[in-house]
Amino acid sequence: MNPKIQQVYIAGLKATVLVRDPSRLNGELAKDTTVIQGDVTNLEDVRKVMNGQDGVVVALGTRNQLDATTVMSHGLRNILLAMKEFGVPRISVCLSSFLFWDPAKLPAQFSHIHSEHVNMIQQLEASDREWVACLPPHIAANEPDNKGNYKVIHNENAPRRIVSKHDLGHFLVHCLMTDEHLSKRCGICSPEPPKEEEQKA
Repeated sequence: MNPKIQQVYIAGLKATVLVRDPSRLNGELAKDTTVIQGDVTNLEDVRKVMNGQDGVVVALGTRNQLDATTVMSHGLRNILLAMKEFGVPRISVCLSSFLFWDPAKLPAQFSHIHSEHVNMIQQLEASDREWVACLPPHIAANEPDNKGNYKVIHNENAPRRIVSKHDLGHFLVHCLMTDEHLSKRCGICSPEPPKEEEQKA
């Protein structure tokens, strides 16, 4: 199950998701989730999922395509417009820890995606919604679920350069339930593994 949606159910909440291709959702996820097929760059599609929601989790990506694009920033613009229209107050957005970096040191291949993330954080900071920006480092599928035991730092990079997809999903959902992280750029990382595991690696 998608870790972000999984955390919704663990928290006792319900989820509505907007996806281009519902077949990419596994059967368990599709069964327990209201699935709307559409495109985040189409405002009418975004409106379909917004009515009646209490919060929004945004995890837009390019499927490893690093070419110039405006899909993510355009999509976030539509999300913020629809949130205002339907009175949805809170949003968490997954971006990248590169936003903490000196731009001169950014790997050249990530420049287009970084420009999109800069646009997106600027949109959040200029909006009238209650927002949380999550800036993760490398997102690891094979790191364990630490059940909320991860590190979050406001407005600076987290000390470890890796975060479990489960920990990231937990934060993106649970940060909407507290005022602690509002209007913050949040660095996040999973805890260090036990010493014996490090030695085996």
